[in-house]
Amino acid sequence: MEKKRYEEVAYVLDFLPQGKSGFGKNFIAEPIVQMVGEEFFTLLEATVKPGVTVNLHEKLYIGKDKRDKVNHIIGRITYEELTPTAKSELPLVIEEIVKLHEQRFVHFFNTAQPITPRMHAFELLPGIGKKYMWQIVNEREKKPFESFLDIQKRAGIPDPLKLVAKRIVEELTTNQKYRIFTRQY
Repeated sequence: MEKKRYEEVAYVLDFLPQGKSGFGKNFIAEPIVQMVGEEFFTLLEATVKPGVTVNLHEKLYIGKDKRDKVNHIIGRITYEELTPTAKSELPLVIEEIVKLHEQRFVHFFNTAQPITPRMHAFELLPGIGKKYMWQIVNEREKKPFESFLDIQKRAGIPDPLKLVAKRIVEELTTNQKYRIFTRQY
């Protein structure tokens, strides 16, 4: 059985120093933070330690060991549960994460396979149809891609970083049949 893997690091989408208003389980009287995980792009809510403030886009350790700013993970949340600020910051933070982990996504371009006999994983990226898909496949057969710039130059596709980030946001904000970068929950 595969060991369940959790996010180790998350980026701040919004900080609510007064907590969260609402009724029943939605009411939280202590400072909370809404975040997106670095590895699986999990949307999370957590309480922060007393007296701690955090900044938008700040990288926080949320793993099992001693946390310096996060007190406790409340749990996963949906896109609809994000605050308006968190929703507006999400695409920017996703782009930052994709840029920081460029090699992980370049590896995707070098190894992605068809999902069905009629559809390739590349076609799930916004703006990538059959023409671009074949350009990517043909170029990577000649030589593996080394960077986003290499992909852009050799395959002739628009900014790969933005395409990947846009797909991740789509997977988090809409109900997708196929997920290539996020986990279903």
